[in-house]
Amino acid sequence: MSTSDVEVSTRLRLVQEEIALAAEAAGRDPDSVKLVAVTKTVAQAVIEQAIGVGQRCFGENRVQEAHAKWPALKERHPDIELHLIGPLQSNKVREAVALFDVIESLDRPKLARALAEEMAHSGKCPRLLVQVNTGEEPQKAGVLPVEADAFVALCRDTFGLTIEGLMCIPPFEEEPAMHFALLAKIAERLGLKGLSMGMSGDFARAIAFGATYVRVGTAIFGARVI
Repeated sequence: MSTSDVEVSTRLRLVQEEIALAAEAAGRDPDSVKLVAVTKTVAQAVIEQAIGVGQRCFGENRVQEAHAKWPALKERHPDIELHLIGPLQSNKVREAVALFDVIESLDRPKLARALAEEMAHSGKCPRLLVQVNTGEEPQKAGVLPVEADAFVALCRDTFGLTIEGLMCIPPFEEEPAMHFALLAKIAERLGLKGLSMGMSGDFARAIAFGATYVRVGTAIFGARVI
């Protein structure tokens, strides 16, 4: 095992331990929180290091980058669960449905329609989360909190989609706890169990508010190469 292999495995273990501690502190079963290891800009060889020490759930931000890396990795490791955690353009829906097991960034009617049509056509049905723009940031994707109930109802009733949960990315400069609390409140109101929230700097706080998925990249793989 190389030095870089040791670094990835050590960082991964530390993150897993912190997840377990945060879950226990919140009176939760650590197994109720799934670590999504975010591999944006991470090379296949480095991803293989994480797979080699047991990590099986990964997240990518862009369909094009994921398509370049993951078909071969998933062929070698068929038990991988791959999440799309970045914005999805309607013209990339076919590729996304074919490649991803979970799509976390459903956020508009046009995309819901395209996903429903492609899932019916292909017979492949990735699990779906609705992205909520809890900070109401104009530059960020996601439905507004006041529109979340109506949008989830539209996905369910008009397009026949099964929604597993909600996802958010709090504003960088704001305390994330209030955003985690808001997302959890909306999810509870809608009867949704899945909550994707929390990243490298705040996943322990997200777990305290009920996160079932935490998306961690930098704490495992180091700073991104832009």
